[in-house]
Amino acid sequence: MRIVQSCHGKFHHFDLARQLHQRAALECIFTGYPRWKLRGEGLPVEKVHTLPWLLTAYMARGYFGLTHRWFDHELAWRVHQTHDWLVEKNLRDCDVFVGLSGAALKSGRRARARGAKVICDRGSAHIVAHERLLREEFRKRGAPFEGVDPRNRAQEEAEYASADVITVPSSFAERSFVAEGIAPGKLRRVPYGMDLSRFQRVALPPDDKFVVLFVGAISFNKGIPYLLEAFAALRHPRKELVLIGAMAPEMAAYCRGKQFADVTFAGPRPQSALSRWMSSSHVLVLPSLSDGFGMVMGQAMACGCPVIASENSGGPDLIANGSNGFVVPAGQSEALRERLQQLADDAPLQRRMAENALTRARALGGWDSYGREYFEVCRRLHQGHAARS
Repeated sequence: MRIVQSCHGKFHHFDLARQLHQRAALECIFTGYPRWKLRGEGLPVEKVHTLPWLLTAYMARGYFGLTHRWFDHELAWRVHQTHDWLVEKNLRDCDVFVGLSGAALKSGRRARARGAKVICDRGSAHIVAHERLLREEFRKRGAPFEGVDPRNRAQEEAEYASADVITVPSSFAERSFVAEGIAPGKLRRVPYGMDLSRFQRVALPPDDKFVVLFVGAISFNKGIPYLLEAFAALRHPRKELVLIGAMAPEMAAYCRGKQFADVTFAGPRPQSALSRWMSSSHVLVLPSLSDGFGMVMGQAMACGCPVIASENSGGPDLIANGSNGFVVPAGQSEALRERLQQLADDAPLQRRMAENALTRARALGGWDSYGREYFEVCRRLHQGHAARS
């Protein structure tokens, strides 16, 4: 079986590519990343085809101070379209084509015309459901919401319709597709893994204070206002909230003029530094409103850090509620505060959850279980096609 992947960026697709290569199934992967940023990915050079021209410009725009709302949206659209067109023109023969949603319509159709089965890989909720949740949150906060580019929405929906199978990483994402009219039989749920060689316990949380951690984009979509509200109401003599990640424009406006006691906005940090932050925290919180599968959850658990996650984060697929973490409703700061208070007040419970989180992460086997399940999706799709042929 020969599998071709297409991903305009990097995301989880190189983790998948390594897994497919180990199973002698990877024909090649097309990416928009420049080759110098792919060093150490553990793939043979001939298996990686880079198409970096526009994506490199898009990634560099901030460095040169060229960010502008209209320009950013237009360049992002061109990045996706150009990648799709270039993959279409350079596509190799394959049995299964796996394209990351948003930039694989033409290339997917080309693969089907050449006899391949097509998988649309979507890392989040259905794009219509995702936009609806964000629109409601921005409206609630009184913030302007531009919405998803109609061209992107049309492209994604066309990809959903034309694919043989749609892969999603969580039950939340799966439900969103069914709610938008996609047949359940077309969907395959394959949760992401984590890099156990990079994420492991390297420290312990302090005994003299309660440390809460968030890692990701500081945005409305990640539910940060609810986390800030819950933390402000948390009763503890020495508490600290650390938020690691870049701040989105709407959150910069939300925070302007406000004071957040015991809160540290640490900015972006390299992945190599995250193990120490996660190991040294009592809990990681991911209160997302629309998150296909927050990979930071598994990463934190691999460092012995229990997780409180919303129902819209992939948390229910990873967390045994009350054992290695808690799952709370999205958009409810009081439910989040109650669980934080429970951990802050009960140190033995926090330590048990930390050990259970570590055991759960190790049992998942890193990216191996993800690779095994995804390979099986491809194998069954190919064998079913071959049998019908």
